[in-house]
Amino acid sequence: MSDSIQIRSVTRDDFDAWLPLWDAYNAFYGRSGETALPREITQITWERFFDGYEPMHAFVAERNGKIVGLVHFLYHRHTTMAGPTCYLQDLYTLESERGKGVGRALIEAVYVRAKADGSQRVYWQTHETNQTAMKLYDKVADRSGFVVYRKAL
Repeated sequence: MSDSIQIRSVTRDDFDAWLPLWDAYNAFYGRSGETALPREITQITWERFFDGYEPMHAFVAERNGKIVGLVHFLYHRHTTMAGPTCYLQDLYTLESERGKGVGRALIEAVYVRAKADGSQRVYWQTHETNQTAMKLYDKVADRSGFVVYRKAL
């Protein structure tokens, strides 16, 4: 069996393999234990990947038949572009696979898909403490210089 990374769209049969990575991604950002993402939200997110009316998509990375990474992305309108803009919302790679090209392969797969779908830009954000990931991001994209503000409602 090849040791290469395979990137593909998620299928309904992937849920049991996808879920531990999704949970680990959320835990990385402090959503675990008492602050864990409700399972209802996880289920809604999962179902959106298969709803043709939703602009949300998911790819997984496989190595030797095992899912080792995920990426979720969505499209939205932009006031300064005719086509859709692609927001890469979630990216996660198993710790054992970091530094082996999985994250880069997932990002590049989003680039290819977004371009094919008429998008002129892919963008994402990460926490300022995520220095390891930022080393990769600085190689595959440009920092925009924008600061994100938000208010919980």
